[in-house]
Amino acid sequence: MGILTILLIITTAWFIYHFVVGYNSKQANLEKFIRRIAYGKSMGIFALLTGICGQMIGLRAMFSSIEGIVEVTPPMIFRAVNVTLICPIFGILIYLFSLVLWFASSLTLEKKLILK
Repeated sequence: MGILTILLIITTAWFIYHFVVGYNSKQANLEKFIRRIAYGKSMGIFALLTGICGQMIGLRAMFSSIEGIVEVTPPMIFRAVNVTLICPIFGILIYLFSLVLWFASSLTLEKKLILK
């Protein structure tokens, strides 16, 4: 979860920095800034994949600990699976957030490019 939080901060900072620099730029080459903003989507996908890898690690740890337990109840397994779903859900939310930021910032920069 800590890695995903760091990825969320980096992705948000990436979007904010490149949007502010691109919006306040006097250059006519806004395509460069739009392309750089699109890299933020890749960071969101990386966060999604990191969340899925976190779930795989959690499932492996869960199955390893179940081997040592004599009596395993279904509610115990359901709680463990519920815990392993936290990382991919957080990764999906980061990816969706990066898509929203990408859409809003690229749309705003494209409108500015058209108005010039």
